[in-house]
Amino acid sequence: MSEIGIVSFLPAPQRGAPPALDRPAVSVVVPVAERPDALAELYEEYAAPLRRSGRSFEFIFVAPPYFAAILRPLDTLMERGEPIRVIQTGRAVGETALLRTALLQCRAPLVLTLPAYRQVTADAIDKLLEGVERGADLVVACRWPRHDAWINRLQSRALRLAIDPLTQGRIHDAACGVRAIRREVLQEIPLYGDFSRFLPLLALHNGFSVTEVPCRQHTRDMRGRVYGPGVYLRRLIDLLGLFFLLRFTEKPLRFFGLVGSTFALSGSLLLLWLLFQRIGGQGIGGRPLLILSVLLFILGIQSIALGLIGEMIVHFNAARGRSYRIKRVASPG
Repeated sequence: MSEIGIVSFLPAPQRGAPPALDRPAVSVVVPVAERPDALAELYEEYAAPLRRSGRSFEFIFVAPPYFAAILRPLDTLMERGEPIRVIQTGRAVGETALLRTALLQCRAPLVLTLPAYRQVTADAIDKLLEGVERGADLVVACRWPRHDAWINRLQSRALRLAIDPLTQGRIHDAACGVRAIRREVLQEIPLYGDFSRFLPLLALHNGFSVTEVPCRQHTRDMRGRVYGPGVYLRRLIDLLGLFFLLRFTEKPLRFFGLVGSTFALSGSLLLLWLLFQRIGGQGIGGRPLLILSVLLFILGIQSIALGLIGEMIVHFNAARGRSYRIKRVASPG
């Protein structure tokens, strides 16, 4: 954590404010990672419903160093005594690292994550927090009805189709970063890379209760967004990695064995066909099909061997811990 530098802390409490040691009810985490809006305006808009509800709260803005200028307007709010903390990392890091860094500073049992740009209207905050207070571990805002550009809806639909096999259709707007979460959920789920985007899926996989709440889409969220090819490629790779982690972490041979068997069987059949042709007197030494057959067979054997190594690693580590959580233990009396 040597690269993390705390730029600003909560100001001294004003007259009538609770002592600084008192824990707030809600910690609002705002990772400033992409296309940020004016952060002071964002704070004023989303802090208003928290004040009306009577919940004590704190806002934690965390950003990499190149967003230093965007963070400066928050200094004025802190001088007024607003419950804001600003954290600036020492180097460029991703959104997941920003979230983990902010979590170390959160004091409340409930954490509300907000992107640094508007996705839903401010009145959605009460719905999300009430969902957690009623017993859910994680509540996701689902932008509905959608009024934004067709390209945004097309991308959202493609993401939903990709993750439906993992969620059984329970998550409709995984791209929305507005979520209310019990703090222990974030502490128990290992977050790294860019997997914070798929936090609801990881929570479901670990046995936490996850619900979705329809929320009005913000007018600032309606313009079309098209990213570069590299962004879509990285997200596709993340989805592939997530699919493997959620389905095959404890049985890697099923994944690598299926892939390896397909390659090895294809290579074997081609080699057998070439053997029959060679027996019939046809030359095969200079044919590209021979090289392809051998390559497929070797790749298949290597994939199966990789799966066996994974199985051995899982086997020898199985007694050291479990990959699931115990939700409840009941006994007589």
